[in-house]
Amino acid sequence: MQIGNVYFIAAIAVIGGGLFGFDIASMSAIIATDQYLCYFNQGNDPKNCSGPTADVQGGITAAMPGGSWLGALASGFMSDKLGRKRSIQVGSVIWCIGSIVICAAQNIPMLIVGRIINGFSVGICSAQVPVYISELAPPSKRGRLVGAQQWAITWGIMILFYVSYGTSKINGTAAFRIPWGVQMVPAIILLIGLFFLPESPRWLARKDRWEECHAVLTLVHGKGDPNSPFVSKEFGEIKDMCEFERRNADVTYLELFKPNMINRTHIGIFTQVWSQLTGMNVMMYYITYVFKMAGLNGNNLLVSSSIQYVINVGMTVPALLFVDRWGRRPTLLIGAFLMATWLYVNAGLLGARGVYQPNGIDGIKAASTKVTGSTSKAVIACSYLFVASYAPTWGPVSWIYPPELYPLRVRGKAVALATSANWAFNFALGYFVPPAFVNIQWRTYIVFAVFCTVMFFHVFFMFPETAGKTLEEVEEIFTDPHGPPHVGTPAWKTRNTRKEILDVERHGSLVNDEKMRDYDIDEKHVERTSSGEN
Repeated sequence: MQIGNVYFIAAIAVIGGGLFGFDIASMSAIIATDQYLCYFNQGNDPKNCSGPTADVQGGITAAMPGGSWLGALASGFMSDKLGRKRSIQVGSVIWCIGSIVICAAQNIPMLIVGRIINGFSVGICSAQVPVYISELAPPSKRGRLVGAQQWAITWGIMILFYVSYGTSKINGTAAFRIPWGVQMVPAIILLIGLFFLPESPRWLARKDRWEECHAVLTLVHGKGDPNSPFVSKEFGEIKDMCEFERRNADVTYLELFKPNMINRTHIGIFTQVWSQLTGMNVMMYYITYVFKMAGLNGNNLLVSSSIQYVINVGMTVPALLFVDRWGRRPTLLIGAFLMATWLYVNAGLLGARGVYQPNGIDGIKAASTKVTGSTSKAVIACSYLFVASYAPTWGPVSWIYPPELYPLRVRGKAVALATSANWAFNFALGYFVPPAFVNIQWRTYIVFAVFCTVMFFHVFFMFPETAGKTLEEVEEIFTDPHGPPHVGTPAWKTRNTRKEILDVERHGSLVNDEKMRDYDIDEKHVERTSSGEN
């Protein structure tokens, strides 16, 4: 028996995103504990455990996103071959294998290998969960449901952080082996839960499994009524698109770089790249370093670090409730502006009031600048405000947006490519930040603040609004014959059409034809743009 409730489907599927959260906390909550520092100590003084060197710790942290980059790229082929659902299940099995290796790690190389395996799993799941949900979700709820992946990530971070905080009281290696082993539990739930969920109707259609496609649409969108107007309309749109795409050869990654696709390819990739260059995941991995610079130690350090994870979970909720009302563009623009503000303030505080520590704080060289008093409190407050700005904006929208940009024939590979860019930059930043805190100290904040400033303008001029549109309808934005060649409708002229699409879902017809585009795709124009003409 398959379950057709879209909220239940999303709740199970986004556990794949939660695996990423578990991985973040498995490092951030543990790298400052004495048990970890002493077991993996590379310092000369065995009595004063300084843990791995800054470069090696960067390598340990970066091993996971390095594996994720490979996993994301491989997921495109896997998803097209096995289906969205089966690919995610394969990822959950790989996660369990990696967690076993990490839990049993006897040395740094074994730990790195385990994190690479875990990363391969996260790459698969993080690329294909948004595709799976976006292809099942109704347009008016798509942002909310795909954005739940980010919420799952925040829950994963918070849950494992508190598990790690609890086990930090244990003497010996069990302090970090227990949380590393607990990571397997959500993957097992994901593996089993997916057996009760339907496959993507659009993937089934592409495989000419039309009866199954219609059955899934009836189950998920028609509430069991095969004659539902919205089911008939969406089934017709999928069929029209598939009939056109059948006249085109099966795609490779190279098609994403043809003139008619390069614009949306660049948008999808930069959505994920900018998400990393906000510096948010760096804050998650190395927040204990930042708060150590702010004068926190021991229990206070871990508790204060955990507060940002609670903020991350809580502030993601508004996006889940309202992102389809707000739209994608305003959400991204506001997020970039606010994050840049807090990063510039933190850089100013550390640069003006901070005292350089050439040997680091408590033997950790990455904690290179010390602040005290009111400045310390301001740095902590800005760090919390930064998280509160990211959580309802770039956090969920960076997962919602890429699957909405592409036509069916390339969606699996396109989202895989975009997600691989996320992991490539995650890898680079995970490795770069500890040495950056050592070498350029507080100026690291300026680097990320400048990125946030640039992304604001990039979004304004190049990222179109996709909220309130069917996936097939988004195609019309990029193939608009009245816009610039290979760009389509200028981004700042696009708008959220949620109100109109709600009426379509309820009644199968438009409220106001003057306010909506014609839902039928102009196949002749699509053929011209597909061949690179305009």
